[in-house]
Amino acid sequence: MRPLLKSVSIPLACSVLWACSAHETRSPVDTPGRPESAKTHLLEAGAATLQSKPPIEAINAYLDGFHFYNGHPDVQMEAHHYCSVLNEDVIQCVIFDGNTKGAKIMGVEYIIDEKLFAGLPAKEKAMWHSHGYEVSSGQLIAPGIPAPAEHALMERLAHTYGKTWHTWHTDQDKALPVGVPQLMMGFTADGQADRAMIEQRNRRLGVVAAKTKAQRADIQIPAADPQADGWENGNVIQVTDPTGAHLHPPATPTPAATNSRSSE
Repeated sequence: MRPLLKSVSIPLACSVLWACSAHETRSPVDTPGRPESAKTHLLEAGAATLQSKPPIEAINAYLDGFHFYNGHPDVQMEAHHYCSVLNEDVIQCVIFDGNTKGAKIMGVEYIIDEKLFAGLPAKEKAMWHSHGYEVSSGQLIAPGIPAPAEHALMERLAHTYGKTWHTWHTDQDKALPVGVPQLMMGFTADGQADRAMIEQRNRRLGVVAAKTKAQRADIQIPAADPQADGWENGNVIQVTDPTGAHLHPPATPTPAATNSRSSE
């Protein structure tokens, strides 16, 4: 089985990430509810001190990219992935709508190596998206880690596939997790993602798009499995929402933050 990184393990590549602070991206919605009481704060402090959290402590990578609703490619959003490595071929990520303490959990993404993906049934493959274009285009980034470590990480992610479900649709101004889970996809070619959305993210996180693409020019991007990215062939799999909660309005960029560096 091909390892997810040839010369650098993902935990090593990302271990310095937590010492590097990315520019803040706040959740686009405020959740209704009463402010936390002193009793709740006390309970939180006690739990933080006394309880171990191995699954949370295993999260050691932060990836930022973009998703769209399967069957609705014009409805797009930024997605903040906080990931843990299960082994050299499987990663699991919790997806948030921001990178601050108040960020909402939007969903999950499972990432597997191309060798594992090749063994999946055809109907299963249609629910997964390829990562090659996300890497080569510079849309997928790992904010805060040194360039050599990010390059090694992206070199391996180019050979993986992701299966993503969003359960809280804050991109559609849903202040509560209403509706049903929705299958998400990733972009596969130029002109699909909203340019303003990408440029706004790049400015906020201090990403220079041309520089990022140039640094990845030497990465060999494999041809995607033709049974992945099923939406490209009209094979759209989605959950019908009986509540009517999904109106799928036009995509809008994440609210701007205070970083003035250009994405170009």
